Amino acid sequence: MEQLVYLLSNVGFPIVICLYLLMRIEEKLETLTNAISSLGSAIVSMKE
Repeated sequence: MEQLVYLLSNVGFPIVICLYLLMRIEEKLETLTNAISSLGSAIVSMKE
């Protein structure tokens, strides 16, 4: 039982936190990618 608690606290918790942060970063990167694409379209339309 003590080994399970040790594994969860020292291995499981950091893995869960890393996965959570990676998912959040992925969402932010997708939003930034969409914004950059729309800025590119806006620049092209301004040149015309």
